[in-house]
Parts: sequence; structure tokens; C-alpha cells
Amino acid sequence: MSITEEIEDLIDKNSSDFEISKRFKFYIQEYKNSLGEIFERNQGKDFLVIHTKTLDSIISLMYKTVLRRLFGNYLPMRSSIPIAFIALGSYGREQLCVHSDIDLMIVYEKNDGYNTSAIIEKFLYLAWDAGLKLGHRVHEVNDLLSASREDITIKTAMMESRLIIGSSFTWSATQNHLTAIRHDNPKAFIMAKVEEADSRRRKFPFSMQPQIKEGVGGLRDSQLLYWIAKTIYGVNTLKELSGELFSDEQYREYRIALELLFRVRSALHLLTGKQQDQLVLDYMPRIAQMLGFNDERRLVSRLLEAQWRINNFTQIYVKKMARIYLNNPSQTALLRTGRLQRGFYAIDGVLYASYNVPTPSIDILLELLVNLEDKQWKFDSSVLFHFTYTIIRHPLKVKTYGLLRKLFERNYLYVILKLFYDAGILHHLIGAFKKVLHLPQFDGYHTYPVDLHSIKCIEALEKINDPYVEALYLPLSIADKLLLKSVILLHDTGKGRKQDHSEVGAKLIVPFIKNLKLPTHQYERASLLVRHHVLMTHVAYRENLYHEKTLYQFMAKVKTPENLKLLYILTYADVNGVGPGTYTGFGANLLHELYEASLDIASQNDRITDAIKRQNKEKRLMNDPEFLLLSKIEQKKVLAVESNLFFFKHTPLEIINISKEAFQCHTFTYQLNIDGGLVIHIFRRIPLNLGYLLGKLSYLDVASMDIFTLFDGIKYFKIEFLQRPREGTMEQIEMIVEEAFDMSKKIDLQKPIIHTNEITIDCDHSIHYAQLNLNTTNQRGLLAYFVQCFDEAQINIATAKIHTNKNMARDHFLIEKQNRMCDNAREIIAKLTGE
Repeated sequence: MSITEEIEDLIDKNSSDFEISKRFKFYIQEYKNSLGEIFERNQGKDFLVIHTKTLDSIISLMYKTVLRRLFGNYLPMRSSIPIAFIALGSYGREQLCVHSDIDLMIVYEKNDGYNTSAIIEKFLYLAWDAGLKLGHRVHEVNDLLSASREDITIKTAMMESRLIIGSSFTWSATQNHLTAIRHDNPKAFIMAKVEEADSRRRKFPFSMQPQIKEGVGGLRDSQLLYWIAKTIYGVNTLKELSGELFSDEQYREYRIALELLFRVRSALHLLTGKQQDQLVLDYMPRIAQMLGFNDERRLVSRLLEAQWRINNFTQIYVKKMARIYLNNPSQTALLRTGRLQRGFYAIDGVLYASYNVPTPSIDILLELLVNLEDKQWKFDSSVLFHFTYTIIRHPLKVKTYGLLRKLFERNYLYVILKLFYDAGILHHLIGAFKKVLHLPQFDGYHTYPVDLHSIKCIEALEKINDPYVEALYLPLSIADKLLLKSVILLHDTGKGRKQDHSEVGAKLIVPFIKNLKLPTHQYERASLLVRHHVLMTHVAYRENLYHEKTLYQFMAKVKTPENLKLLYILTYADVNGVGPGTYTGFGANLLHELYEASLDIASQNDRITDAIKRQNKEKRLMNDPEFLLLSKIEQKKVLAVESNLFFFKHTPLEIINISKEAFQCHTFTYQLNIDGGLVIHIFRRIPLNLGYLLGKLSYLDVASMDIFTLFDGIKYFKIEFLQRPREGTMEQIEMIVEEAFDMSKKIDLQKPIIHTNEITIDCDHSIHYAQLNLNTTNQRGLLAYFVQCFDEAQINIATAKIHTNKNMARDHFLIEKQNRMCDNAREIIAKLTGE
């Protein structure tokens, strides 16, 4: 039995109002429960129409039920009862979403023969008891015009009226009043709606968590277009203007975009069970699944593109329709004085265009921009119209790239790039943007999709609010600024691929700057800056800026002070382009410290070269299967060993084996090897009396000695002697090694002959270390004496490189700068020479 038959049966049984409302409520709940299945079969506008028609049928049946209850078998014809039930707003447009209010207007005419108030009251009680979420208005037909003047919202809703059920005579009278309402001060209405839209768009800007209804390019923008078309042309649908105001193809693209918004909003309402109009991160995976997308990134990309399309279409055609109201008549004469070329005018920093002139070629439009004064222009929607619909043929001509170069040389590039973005031609002019068009970034950091973020970075460059960065940027040459703008704009165009986006971007930047005719020596610099565009923030926020290794490895990638300066400015722009409040005082200080510290060591090319060699060695080590067997913590400790020499002198396997031995060391361990000359390996956590050890073994000539500070307070000593020990003395040597861990042991050493000019101390070697160099005649006990002197002076040896050849000792000690060592360099040399 259908719901109509069930209600009729209840009426025949003279059932109570409660029983009838209960049956309606049950039917409505059943219908709501079936919405998911209906959505699977019909999405977009079709789903909304089905939903609207179902509600029409429910409201119609409720009205018929009220009439049957009141009139019984003496039911008059509905046309003779002066009441009309009219759908308003989204309900009137047949775009009502499942959890939106049902906007209903009940219009009546006064008639002594009918108690219209009783009929309306009984209907409303039935609707409320049945659970309908009504937003209703009740008006006498002659009061409609005055009611519309009370509030612009009421007038707007009335302009989207549609008859559901009721008297055709009352509806006809209502339509006459609605026409009068449409013609009632249309200029004030249009101006108010445009102002309202501007305020709404500022409140709900473009976002990667799109606001489907109120946001830029949302349903409200689409509705604004309809309201203005209805006011000016009296149309019932925008499609009626297709072929006249806009082309069929333009309207088709707009409708496809709108259809996606309908689908997403309906899915959101169904998923959340409430009026949810923002697609937040938590809902994206499920909504993507409901709409048949492979992943949420693809869904949001399509949605952002749809909102861009609706925004573009709305901006252009709202202005085209309403320009007779929006333009000041006195401005016409002023426009003529600002004429630039046929159909284009510049007044007070705003560029206007005529909709009636043919759209020029892209080269003519770019040349128009090039010839504008270099300042922050605003572009009217009429200009957006021409840039949107100009024809761009590929490959671009040399002239086109020449014009783009001139635009990039301007101080105010952002507004031009934003115009290209709004017109949808950015990726046509700069091909690297094709893969990142409307590409969302769900990293918990970025506020904007890739293309918009890139443009925002240019805006940040033009509005530098860090005096230090500004002082670096302003003196740059035009060529360097051109390079920097190109890099900043294209730095993220490698995203959206499986490969590292920085590496991809480093390849994409080169063809673009080639087309701009930048000199060839800039190609490598551009690639380097894009490849390392996140390096400075990574190091500043995550690394120890006071550690030399950090700075040298950083500069090994940056290479030159000139690159460092450009990278600093690029980093500033990149961070500021992320979104408001991202560039903080704390972050600014870190970047500034990194820049200054790196600049100090930029001239030390040998150390930077060492850092590059160290990085290469680390890469080989990290690819070694034996290294991967170490725990993550152990791997990190090995890579953190400060000495570059440790990495240079050993193969990856040797580094791994030495590290494994060190991990097993609790106090000290040692190994003796006599394959050739004697070799002693010592790992120690506790102090080693190295002067005593070398003194006791001074009857053997030291060929080389390495000292490396490893990790966890462990030092590794490798001492190689030229001779093998005599047979039967190994146990004695072992005893000497073990005694060397007794710091109270002393030994008298003969003072060697060393001249002052044979010792140099380089206190500028690095921030934390000085290098002492000894080049003298090899003498027995020389090394033991030196080490003993260091111990007495409390000088800590970080690394030692001992080499003896042809009776000459060429020794290098890397020693920590402590106890004002560098201030006392002469005294140290005097102590070592005995002078």
C-alpha cells in the first residue's frame, strides 16, 4: 500500500492527527534511510532533483490531507482555495541538499469563504509533528513587495520561487508580484549582493579544505550569478543565456564544475548526517570512495579546479551582466582619457576593458602589461575575460618569452601572475605548472595548493618585512632578481610525481630560464637553488647550527656565498608563501644565524671540499648491507662521528668493524697485531695515559698514529710502529698498555730538539678546533714528549695524524680550542721547544 493510500485509509477511519503525523514521520524516516542507496544510483543535480521532488510530494500530500480532514467529502477544487505553497531558495532551484532547511513560503489571498489561517495552521502543525525541517514564511499576496523590502535575504529567496501545490490563481497573482519585486530597485539589489559576496569571499578564502557552499568558487558564487541574471534578464535558468551571454562550451565547463560541487556537498551531508559544507581532511578518504575517486588527493584537486572554474566564470559574467549598474556613469568620460589601446583603459591603478571588442592575441595582451607603469595594478573582471579566452598556441614564440622576461623584470610581478592564475593561463605560459595545477598539499604545513603557493611566494618577495633579508635583496642586479623570481616561482613544480620533487624541479627550471635567455652560467645556479630550496629550513630547524660539521656539509651543497645569499632570500619567500604566521621571529633568527655562520666559513674551500667527500663516503656507507644491520640508533651514532679523516682513511667495512668494536667497549679494550710492524688498536671510555704508553715504547719508532673521537665518549687509537717487537716481549707490551690506563704513572723523557719554526698553530682551522703542525727531524721519544706536553697543558687531542718518512716527522694534531689556547699559542710553542 502506498503512503497516499495509507493516509487515505487513516482519514476514512477518522484516525487522530497524532496517528496521521506519526505515519508521515515514519515514511519520512524511511525515505531518509534510503538516501544513501539513491545517491549511489543518482549523483549531482539528478540526486538533488529527486530529493526535491520527493519533498514536493510529501508537502503536497500533507496539504491534501489537511484539506480532506477539514472538508471531508465536500472537498472543493484546490484552485478555488486561495492558498499557494511555494518553494524558495535552493528548494526553489531544485538544489536542496539533504540536511538543508526546507524554505517554504505559503501565500494566501483574503477570502471570506475560506478560513485560510486555519488551513495553514493545521498544515504547519502536521509538518512539524512529522519532523520536516521547515524554514517557512506566510504572506498575504499583496504584502509580498513590502516584505521583500524588509531584508535583502527575503527578496533573494523570493526570486527563486517555484510552485509546489495550491491555487493556480493565487500563484498567478504571486508571480505578478514577484515580477514587480524583481524590477524593484534592481541597482540597489545587485550592488548589495555584490558587496555581500565580496564580504563572504573574504571570510571564506580559497582553501585546501574547501568550503563548498560559502567559499570562493562555491555554490554561493554560482547563485550570485543566477540572482543577477534573474534580476536583469528575468530568466529561470542560466542555460537560457547560453549562446548569447556566453558560449555553449563555456557554459558546459561551468556546469561540469557545478555538478562536482553538488556531488561533494550531498556526499558530505550523507556521510556526516548534518549540514556539513566544508570538506575537511577527516572526511576526504570516505568522500573520495563515495564519489569513485582513487584517492582523496585526486578528489580535492578536481574540486579545487571546479571552484576555480566557478570563480572565474562568476567574476567575468557577474561584471558583464551588471556593469550598467556597477560602473559610475561619470567614469565613461574618464575612461577615454585613460585609453591605452582599443577597448583597454587604465584609471587610478585599475585596468579596465570592453567586453565588446574582440579578444586580442596573447602577445598583444602581454605587451599591454609590459607597457603599464611598474606598480601594483588591479585588474577588472573585464580584463580577466580577455585573458581567460585569449588563444595561446604552442610552442610559444620567441616574442612571447621575451615579453614574459620583461614582466619578470618588473618590481611588481605578483599581480600579473595572479591574473594569469585567475584566467587559467599560467600553465599555458609556463609549462612546468601543468603537473601541479590545483595540486593539494596535505603535509600539515602548507595552506595553499602548489600553484597558488608558488605565486604567494612571489608576493612575499615583493613585500619583504625582514629588514635583513630586504637589505640583501634590494641591491641585487636585475639579472639576479630575474633568476631568483624564476626559481621562487618554479621551486615546487616537481611535485605530484614519484621522484623527489626537488630533483625534478631542478630539471624543470632550466628550459624555462633558457627560454627567458638567461646566460648559460645561471643554469647550474638555478638548478642548485631549486634542488636545495628546503635545505636551509631543514638545517636551521633540525640541525645543530653550532656544530662545524653541519655548517661545512651545508656549504658543501650551497657552494658559494652568492648562492647562499639567493638561497636565504628564496627560503624567506618560500616560508612566507606557506600561509599567514608561518614566518616567525624564532624562525627568522635561526635562518639569520645559519646564514651568518655559513658566510663565515664560505671562504674555507678545502674544508668544504672535505665535506663533499665526507657526504659521498657516507652515501656508500649507508648503502652497505652490513651497515643496514646496525640499529637505527647505532647508524646515527656512526654517521655523527665528527672526524672527516676517520671516514677518509677507512673503507665502509672498516668503519663498520671499528664501530662494532666501539659499541662493545665498556671501559677499554685493545688489540695487538704484529703482521708487519707492531700495531696497537685501543678503544677507551676512561682516560688513557698516552704519554706514558708512548714513552715506555719509545724504543720502537712510531710510523703513524691516528686518534679519533667516536661516540658515547669513546676514543679510538691506532698506533703503528716501524719495527716488530722482539720475541717474548708481547706480554710486557700488553702490561704496558694496561698500565697506561693508570693516570698516576709517570716517565722521564729526554727532551727532543725542536725549533720554533718547525711548529705552526692554525687557530682559524675551524670554530671549535685548531690545528698544530710539526715538521722536524724524527727523534726517539718525540711523539711521547709531545703528548706528555699536551697532557700537562690540559690540551685535548681530537685527532692526530702522525707520519714518519725519510727520518722526518710530519705530524698534525687537531686540538680543541679550550683554556684560551689560541691566546696562549706562543707559550705553547715555547713549552714544546723548551725555549
